[in-house]
Amino acid sequence: MDSVTFLGYAAGALTTVSLLPQVIKIWRSRSAGDISLVMFIVFSIGITLWIIYGFAIDSMPVIVANFVSLFLGLVILWLKFKFRHH
Repeated sequence: MDSVTFLGYAAGALTTVSLLPQVIKIWRSRSAGDISLVMFIVFSIGITLWIIYGFAIDSMPVIVANFVSLFLGLVILWLKFKFRHH
């Protein structure tokens, strides 16, 4: 793996992992009232566009990082609906 590809994976890993504390906090507190629904919908759309872009430029770091980010973003949206009455 060349250094530029490694840099891409490292950047993707750090930005993707940044969502994990939010997922854990929502799960533990059973509350997502302070989470902006609109923000995470827009975020998920943007991440989907990054995935499409990653395929267009054939960049695995962009594709992989954004698939994981999309998954975590969708988990947060799911938790937002799951805990909406708590």
